[in-house]
Formats: sequence, C-alpha cells, structure tokens
Amino acid sequence: MRGFGELEQAIMDAVWDAHAPLTVREVLEQLNADRPQPLAYNTVQTVMEILHRKGWLSRAKDGRAFRYQATKNREEYAASLIDQVWETGADRTATLVKLFDELDETEVDELRAALAARREGSRS
Repeated sequence: MRGFGELEQAIMDAVWDAHAPLTVREVLEQLNADRPQPLAYNTVQTVMEILHRKGWLSRAKDGRAFRYQATKNREEYAASLIDQVWETGADRTATLVKLFDELDETEVDELRAALAARREGSRS
C-alpha cells in the first residue's frame, strides 16, 4: 500500500490549502517558510510534475510558469488509501469495526448522521 511520500504530502497540503492555483515558486516559498534546510526549486518542481503525471495535480500555463491545482480533494485521497486496503483482501467488516473503534462519540454521531442522510438521498 502506497500513499504520498513526505514531500508529496507537504506539496499536496499546500495546494489543498490554497484558494487559487499555485506556481512551483509559491509552493516552494510555503514549504521553505518553516524548514531549517531549504528545498531546492528543482526538487519541488520535479515532485509537482510527478504528482501531475499521477493525476493528482492539473496545471495551466501562466506566462513562463505553470499554475497547479489539485484534481482531487483530501477526502478522495483518504478514500483511495482505503481502496488500497480493500485490494489487499482484508476483511472489510473487521477492518471497518477496527476503524470505528478508534472514533470518539462525536465522530460516531457524525458518521451516523452522514449515513442517514445518504440513505434518505437514495430513497428520493
């Protein structure tokens, strides 16, 4: 099972938190703001290009640069990780019970409400 690497995750977090598409330089500045050892421009550019090829980022030309934005949100990413678990042949029910055991009461209530809303939506 493979999720994002550390730098991929940091880049995706910056893009997901942005209110508009970002250039490599804008992402680099955000990532380097709180790093003791700054990242190189080419490193961030390469990883963003890989994320683009993987389908996680789209890009549009803006002058000589590209502006990148996410093609999927955080929830879709999390769901893709769960899909990878299902592909391992794991027992879905046992896995879900274990996952739900980790939820606090507020989260359980939110889940129940979401499932009830989904059920109501499928009836109409």
